[in-house]
Amino acid sequence: MTDAVPADPDADLRWMRGAIGLAAEGAVVGEVPVGTVVVRGDVELGRGRNGRIAASDATAHAEMVAIGAACAAAGNYRLSCATLYSTLEPCVMCAGAIVHARSAASMSGVCIFLPLGFR
Repeated sequence: MTDAVPADPDADLRWMRGAIGLAAEGAVVGEVPVGTVVVRGDVELGRGRNGRIAASDATAHAEMVAIGAACAAAGNYRLSCATLYSTLEPCVMCAGAIVHARSAASMSGVCIFLPLGFR
């Protein structure tokens, strides 16, 4: 069984930087700037950024997109031993998905763009 703890001490920072990059991509195209990366060990399973506007889909949150991609990559809806890195605390829907996917850990930052007028 793979350990959920990153293999090196800089892994959390590296994966969170990836999520921040995805959030920045979303901001450029007018989406709420949230990015998420799902990792098992030192392997990225899935990534996503908000896409609600482009997809006309209220559920196209970064966490939902990343979890869907990670489940497809893992071939299982259970993401045991996986860590989810997201730039913003999950909403109720996304928190529910994290619980149902059985992610071992979730790391969240707070996106500074939200108080600046993004809704």
